[in-house]
Amino acid sequence: MSERKVLNKYYPPDFDPSKIPRMKLAKNRQYTVRLMAPFNMRCKTCGEYIYKGKKFNARKEDVENETYLNIRIYRFYIKCTRCLQEISFKTDPKNTDYEIEAGATRNFMALKLAEEQARREEEEAREEETNNPMKLLENRTQQSKNEIELLESLEELRDLNRRQETVDYDLMLKQYNGEDKIKRIMEMEAKEDEETIKSMRLKHKRLQGDTKILEETIESVETPAKMKKPNTKTKVETSTSHCSSRTQKHILSNIIKRKLPDENLSKPNMVGGLSLVNYSESSDDNSE
Repeated sequence: MSERKVLNKYYPPDFDPSKIPRMKLAKNRQYTVRLMAPFNMRCKTCGEYIYKGKKFNARKEDVENETYLNIRIYRFYIKCTRCLQEISFKTDPKNTDYEIEAGATRNFMALKLAEEQARREEEEAREEETNNPMKLLENRTQQSKNEIELLESLEELRDLNRRQETVDYDLMLKQYNGEDKIKRIMEMEAKEDEETIKSMRLKHKRLQGDTKILEETIESVETPAKMKKPNTKTKVETSTSHCSSRTQKHILSNIIKRKLPDENLSKPNMVGGLSLVNYSESSDDNSE
């Protein structure tokens, strides 16, 4: 049993292959081979369907006096699985297919039949063109007409492409890009912030132009003996645009009056620093 699986067998040193007797076999001897059904078929005797790929133990032989471009053609014999009717088919190297011979009919040959019909129609058209010159002229005119139509359609397509060349697709895609959109929004917000800051600065400058603060002036002014001491609190008046002119005129008139020389006036007792404005206010109150 160990010799059954080995590749190299033992040959004794005195082995002579010429002494082996040769068997006389038939010229077209049949061999038993294992194969699968190459197509779907139906038995003519019992009507049994044999599908493609079903395995059989078939007999194989060479087809005598039939070759295609020096390629051998083989014939196979199988038996129906139901009635044991013999079915034969052979190879077809011309069409790279198999051809049924006897015992069954081939099913589902729609593709093969369509190819054969198309081939027959082409051959008939060629024969008709060779025999009928008017038909050949009609076919040529029809071909030239089809070529002109194709050229016109190509020109139309070229015109459309030229029109579309002016469109910048990259720019269009950038407009719909999310990052660019966010940048544009940020830039717009920054511009709006700058505009608001500028407007606020302008408003602030206008308000500063309207309001005026009077500076504090300290002068020693002679006051009468019977006059009461003025208030020691210092005040700084701020006037808005609607009352600034009136107060300024009133203060200036009081300053001019108090600066005139008066012999009867005596210097007031100065406690700290008194403003001319406060003194003018107190004198106005007394006069009233």
